[in-house]
Amino acid sequence: MDIHFTAEELAFRDEVRAFLKDKLPQDIADKVRLGKHLSKADHQRWQKAQSEQGWYATHWPVAFGGTGWSAVQKHIYEEECAVVGAPRSIPFGVSMVAPVLIKFGTAQQQDHYLPRILNGEDWWCQGYSEPGAGSDLASLKTHAVRDGDHYIVNGQKTWTTLGQHANMIFCLVRTDSQAQKQRGISFLLIDMNSPGISVRPIITLDGEHEVNEVFFDNVRVPVENLVGEENHGWTCAKYLLTYERTGLAGIGVSKAALDHLKRIARLQLSEGKAMLDDPLFRAQVAEVEMQLMATEMSTLRTLAAAKDGGVPGAESSILKIKGTEIRQAISHLLRKVIGPYALPFVEEELDLDSPDEPLHADYSATLARQYFNLRKLSIFGGSNEIQKNIVSKMILEL
Repeated sequence: MDIHFTAEELAFRDEVRAFLKDKLPQDIADKVRLGKHLSKADHQRWQKAQSEQGWYATHWPVAFGGTGWSAVQKHIYEEECAVVGAPRSIPFGVSMVAPVLIKFGTAQQQDHYLPRILNGEDWWCQGYSEPGAGSDLASLKTHAVRDGDHYIVNGQKTWTTLGQHANMIFCLVRTDSQAQKQRGISFLLIDMNSPGISVRPIITLDGEHEVNEVFFDNVRVPVENLVGEENHGWTCAKYLLTYERTGLAGIGVSKAALDHLKRIARLQLSEGKAMLDDPLFRAQVAEVEMQLMATEMSTLRTLAAAKDGGVPGAESSILKIKGTEIRQAISHLLRKVIGPYALPFVEEELDLDSPDEPLHADYSATLARQYFNLRKLSIFGGSNEIQKNIVSKMILEL
């Protein structure tokens, strides 16, 4: 198994770098670098640039408007985007529901929804977690009852990321209340503008409105919005979660964050010493860097297997666990370096237009917000404790 880039892949990397240099708006890159708010318009502007290049749907088949890239090319693209501060694509449409539609959807669903994802006409959100059904997702209680050509949906979803922007939501709903756990669950596509849907913001510890509660009160959903077979939605859910968890490794993002950490840790402090002069701190940075290198090697091995036709299994859970732990560790070390500048953020800093002051460039008054926000990584996408159970069941059981 060869984990090194080929000459063709290195040439592709050069092409990616040229595209990013020419097409990534500098104001958006500055916001990402400084941890500022990214508006819906910012995300849409960057999506448009990628779509015009034909590089938005990086892992879709060409027949559906995708790049047809190999897993390695996709990895290269994501890593180079992270290095220059390109926003991560909002995954719910292009990276979550789209693969499910390509795998399990009807031709009519594919023809209708996939072009709308590509051109940005639809903004999707995810209706999975509920109060009492997060990592134990199969315990969900939102239910859908068949009524002629419609399902009547009632229930509640929570932690719905960016649901305030969405006009579509893909939901897991229970269509057979008598079935056990994973059985009796269906996968529905629901218009967020349907009567009976209400969205309530959840303001998180960092002061952000990123997640929401979504309530369904006798919402009528056309039967043609069912993906796959009724009562077999868990198959779609597992397929989608594999994509989600592998992406949460965030190798490119972690490498950029580690470079940022080391650059600041080399700066001379008032006592005339840099944090990297401290042997204990230097050892902590080295430990995180070694873990990141090992996780990257594991990612490349998984990609090499995928290039030969393999499908990630327990590997996606392993990468999710290690990737999220590494990102949290880097943010913790960065708070140590920045010291008093890591005090809780000032809201005005999040929207500050001028990035000229060294404080904003190097010490980021938004660090506290980023630190608090990254605490969630070990929970969403399936908590790390649940992922360890998955690994034990799939690998260690005889």
